[in-house]
Amino acid sequence: MYETFYGLNGRPFQLTPDPRFYFESLTHRKALSYLGYGLAQGEGFIVITGDVGAGKTTLVSHLMATIDKARLTAANIVTTKLDSQDIVRVAANHFDIDTDHMDKAQLLSAFEEFLHADARAGRRCLLIVDESQNLPVDALEELRMLSNFQLGGQALLQIFLLGQPEFRDMLENSNQLEQLRQRVIAHHHLEPMNAEEIEPYITHRLSKSGWSGRPKITSNVFRLLFAETDGVPRKINTLMSRILLMGAVEHAELIDHVMVERVLADLNGEEVEIAEPSESFDENKSPLWEKPKKAAAAGQDHIPDMPGEMAELDQERPHQTLSRPDHVPASASEDGIGIPTDPSAKEEPLSAPATTSVPEAVKAVEHERSTPAIDDETVQIVDMFAKRLSLVEKRMDGQEENLHRVLTMLVEWVENDVRSKESYVNAGRAA
Repeated sequence: MYETFYGLNGRPFQLTPDPRFYFESLTHRKALSYLGYGLAQGEGFIVITGDVGAGKTTLVSHLMATIDKARLTAANIVTTKLDSQDIVRVAANHFDIDTDHMDKAQLLSAFEEFLHADARAGRRCLLIVDESQNLPVDALEELRMLSNFQLGGQALLQIFLLGQPEFRDMLENSNQLEQLRQRVIAHHHLEPMNAEEIEPYITHRLSKSGWSGRPKITSNVFRLLFAETDGVPRKINTLMSRILLMGAVEHAELIDHVMVERVLADLNGEEVEIAEPSESFDENKSPLWEKPKKAAAAGQDHIPDMPGEMAELDQERPHQTLSRPDHVPASASEDGIGIPTDPSAKEEPLSAPATTSVPEAVKAVEHERSTPAIDDETVQIVDMFAKRLSLVEKRMDGQEENLHRVLTMLVEWVENDVRSKESYVNAGRAA
């Protein structure tokens, strides 16, 4: 979906390994060096380990795409819990060896005959075993036995083992794998990317998908991505896909740290607000979802949330305290009913104004007591609530528009997928 909105010709952060998107980080460059060294030796085992999502399979896909198939016959298998006989059969099938109705002895004989035939044709054979941590010790020992096949003192089969860190631990600590361990000629552990490699990695994958600068990505996004993913490629791909999807839904032309934080909140099950599509995503401007806590103190027209932000504004507003005016004499009563007087003024008897009758004065006092006083602060608070209500209504309208837009994009995506499949079927029938 997001690739259509941003004009990309593919999904740059798909989880399926694709050699087109191979990015040579420092750790991957070292791994390729070990693989090249191993290929030059033409024998033994090369072991590449790394955490989940570190890029082991992508590395293998890149290797398979660059080998000279006229000189090297390669087979790549992904293992599960295979026993010693199953691993040999699976390996033979990936070399296109017919293993139907063969027992183990016949299977090994057919495998050796195939290796000899390739050697006479001037080709070497390479077996790549991914997810090697799933193999039991007896299956690994069977692979070691396959590496014993020789012709004229030259090994006929070379094996690359790729696995997670537990495979490295098993290989180093198991007494049963001593013979296999002695045949390992190179071993490298893939580390996560460092912080400086995140931006080149993101731009590399976007460029491979036809990225023309839309959307723009601020530099602080890359720092936040590294902090959240620890530099693991698969985690970066997953998070970037969600970020671009949210950007497409909201028609965002700028990806900044605020959007990344909102995506993370969404992934964590926290409630997030949808930005107004009409708002411009200015890096120096606070978006609608960002509450400027200090706006009231700065004199800006901001509507605070209740009750939390109103309490904060109340703390920031200077408190008004009642104090005795300077002209009130000390003899005035503290209970508020004393009459302040000016010592320099002459005392005159109190009397009602000549233009006001006593009944009228009484009515005026009673009316003043029955009418609540509305000061400026009350007016400001009422105005704040009115503006807040208007903004909430506006956001609800925007959310409805965004929901309609998402549904429309989903329908278009399904229709395009159906048309693509129909075209593919029709083309097949025509052929």
